[in-house]
Amino acid sequence: MRESRRIRRMNRSRKKVTGLHLTALMDVFTILVFFLLANSSSNEVLSTPKHIKLPDSVVESKPRETVVIMVSPEMVLVQGEAVVNTSVLLETKSENIPEITQKLDLLERNIISINTQSVVSSKEVTILADKTIPFNVLKKIMTTCTGSGYGRISLAVIQKASQT
Repeated sequence: MRESRRIRRMNRSRKKVTGLHLTALMDVFTILVFFLLANSSSNEVLSTPKHIKLPDSVVESKPRETVVIMVSPEMVLVQGEAVVNTSVLLETKSENIPEITQKLDLLERNIISINTQSVVSSKEVTILADKTIPFNVLKKIMTTCTGSGYGRISLAVIQKASQT
């Protein structure tokens, strides 16, 4: 069957959609990426190791970036590096722990970036201690931190729902 001139002319002038318009899709993905980047810093600062069981408490404020001292039943770690055995602290009569003092002084001298500088200059320490650790060990660690100039000491706990 033969096509009329009108049908041939309409076929020539009809625009064919050959590609997919990605502009709107790219805008959505760009907004999504910026949203995720902006909100990624609102995560909890402290991550609790599996071998440390923290006590429960009703806490109102979020943790800040500080120097972190972890006290497990086996070891005491300052910023993730092993410093002294917990069993040695139980036996020691001295209130000051020279290994922790040396590590805190080393942290002050070795400032790597702006984040490290703000953490060290705040003179704040967060202690993550297992709930089975005796208080006299924690008292020795807190006395050592205070002697090194870290006057603001926080004890990390697991947040539980308030009893209202």
